[in-house]
Amino acid sequence: MFIRSSFLPLLLFLSLDSLLAQSSEANYTRADTLRGSIGPHRAWWNVLHYELSFEPDFTERTVKGRNRIEFKTTGKPITDRMQIDLQAPMQIDQVRLGRVSLPVEREGNVYWVDVKKIRGLFTSPLKSPLILEIDFSGKPRVAVNPPWDGGWIFKKDKSGNPWMSVACQGLGASVWYPCKDHQSDEPDRGAKLNIVVPDSLSAVANGRLLSKTPIVPNKQKWSWSVSSPINNYNIVPYIGHYSHYSDTLMGEGNKQLDLDYWVLSEDLEKAKPQFDRDVKRMLRAFEYWFGPYPFYKDGFKLVQSPHLGMEHQSAIAYGNQFKNGYMGRDLSGSGWGLGWDYIIIHESGHEWFANNITTRDIADMWVHEGFTMYSEVLFTEYHYGKKAADAYLQGLRRSIRNDRPMIGHYDVNEEGSGDIYNKGANLIHTIRALMNNDSLFRQILRGMNRDFALTPTTSQDVEQYWIKQSGLELQPIFDQYLRTTQIPKLEFREANGKTECRWTNCLPTFFMAVIDPETKNRTTISTNWTVIDPQLKRGTINANLYIQ
Repeated sequence: MFIRSSFLPLLLFLSLDSLLAQSSEANYTRADTLRGSIGPHRAWWNVLHYELSFEPDFTERTVKGRNRIEFKTTGKPITDRMQIDLQAPMQIDQVRLGRVSLPVEREGNVYWVDVKKIRGLFTSPLKSPLILEIDFSGKPRVAVNPPWDGGWIFKKDKSGNPWMSVACQGLGASVWYPCKDHQSDEPDRGAKLNIVVPDSLSAVANGRLLSKTPIVPNKQKWSWSVSSPINNYNIVPYIGHYSHYSDTLMGEGNKQLDLDYWVLSEDLEKAKPQFDRDVKRMLRAFEYWFGPYPFYKDGFKLVQSPHLGMEHQSAIAYGNQFKNGYMGRDLSGSGWGLGWDYIIIHESGHEWFANNITTRDIADMWVHEGFTMYSEVLFTEYHYGKKAADAYLQGLRRSIRNDRPMIGHYDVNEEGSGDIYNKGANLIHTIRALMNNDSLFRQILRGMNRDFALTPTTSQDVEQYWIKQSGLELQPIFDQYLRTTQIPKLEFREANGKTECRWTNCLPTFFMAVIDPETKNRTTISTNWTVIDPQLKRGTINANLYIQ
């Protein structure tokens, strides 16, 4: 996801989920726990594959369909119930395993599926996977201000054609289809989408197009398959009067990556120069810094969407009106952000950070958003140089609020502060400055995308990885920037003819080195007064450290 401008003169950028969480912090309910944690009725089964077959009705604003959930047991104690998530006003009509119809009971946005009568099938581990079929229908929540206040989107293009999609990060995929709606359980073998639409429209989704089949007069079924593990909120349809064109890129290791673009027919000529200019240079920059594009099997797509954008895996949602910057604005104020299309760069960066590297709990979403915000810095550096990248990064600081810690509360489906974007990027740049070794820094970024690939992880795992790979004592820095709102301040004094300094406005255990940019001398400073080289003054400290 990405930030938005809520008050342009101050450039305050927050996600709606963060705003809501601020107003209700610590007022958690049973529903929050059911949604945000892996309770006993989720823990014993693991999703292998979703096959979603559905038909939206544009006029009635309804969706009707079936989800076939292929699953296996995990080795955890098997209970008498399965937790299936589906948010009101959507409803489950029937649940079956094979020919056996299973009773269900609703509790808010959770359906409890009673599996007592078939428990004999649930050996642990299962010799072969089982398939749960769930029929569902209803009027899904309609997005008010997508993608921040999300749901289903029912719009019309300029020519009056229906234009539909979904944006549901944070809100959850269960806003429209029944699933195990938790970030830690991605379907191991991906998903298939069968979408029935009028034959005047196209239906686009994640992964590869398998078939386009006439089924009844004036209707077609579009079938798509994504083969890689995929987060629930990334599984989306795009339905509209689209035109399609394609290209290829010879990527890292001389591998061919298929590039596909789906845009409204009326916007095709505007889209081509914008996409053709930025997509390939984005991919070259990110493959250099992060390693190979993670989803060669599924290809790379940009799909014009009826909202600003989202990181839907292998089918990036694009709605930036073919403008440079963020809807024509430079979020950094440095000028460098107007040299490229913000949504193409940022949302594609999420293919590495959010889609390839995914955190188990959205409380740790700084890993997604901080590194993806930093991908903008690295794109700028790759094409315009280090000074341009530093200027862009430092410009992002004016939007940091330091209102709440970047890490949210666990097991209640709560993100941390909206600072996970700009402050997260500045934390990464601070660590890079402390390392003072760009070759190693790049090596660690690439190692992350190899070692954490397609396996949900945690902030603690990422922190320990950077500590081990860099050889630096970074834990006090992570604790300070991720878990508090205080930004360390470096104080100087003259005492007994010597120059001393210390960190204040920080945890008592905080320490961090400062590096003289000319001599490259490194001095580790704690919260105690430390004697330093008198030439090391506040004005000579590396400006890439995010400090006061």
